[in-house]
Amino acid sequence: MSQELIHAITDMREEDAVKIATELLDKGTDPLLILEDCRVAMETIGKRFETGESFIPELILAGEMLTQISAVVKPHMKQQAAQKNSAKIVIGTVQGDIHDIAKDIVAFMLDVNGFDVTDLGVDVPPAKFVEAVKQSGAKIVGLSGFLTLAYDPMKFTVAALKEAGLNVKVMIGGGQIDDQIRVYTGADAYGKDAMTAVSLAKQWSSAN
Repeated sequence: MSQELIHAITDMREEDAVKIATELLDKGTDPLLILEDCRVAMETIGKRFETGESFIPELILAGEMLTQISAVVKPHMKQQAAQKNSAKIVIGTVQGDIHDIAKDIVAFMLDVNGFDVTDLGVDVPPAKFVEAVKQSGAKIVGLSGFLTLAYDPMKFTVAALKEAGLNVKVMIGGGQIDDQIRVYTGADAYGKDAMTAVSLAKQWSSAN
């Protein structure tokens, strides 16, 4: 874990953060570890927002900064040759939330484990999830959300999928997601981390 990178992000030092991430990559640091540092930093910023120490402009800046770091990191993610799984998964950050680092890690891990992933990006309304499931035929949906403001959009998205008559399994994840939130949203499961998400996807796809 790079405390230097984490502090650069939480201090909103955009140029420094991107530079440090680039230097870490040049030294051979695992790209996923860098993204994990970003997630830790974002969790700190999220907690500041919840307690009123940070505001929407800071969240937007942090989101833009992490998008830049993600763009630097992704080319270094050398995907292992893996047999493609026929299982299709739709994933996205729910409406009202613009954080994508945790989602990107999960989407990447699902992809390298052979799943056919449709990544809808951030701030995704329920109707877009419904449309993507219909078009792709996916049986698994992943909803990402970092802040508490994501809970209701998650709930609305789960409800929209059910109302559309789509037989899908829904997992949720994010910085402050737990089983209590899973129950509130009506999701089938929650993932504490990317590997949990992969495990759930494998379990569900093998049952179909």
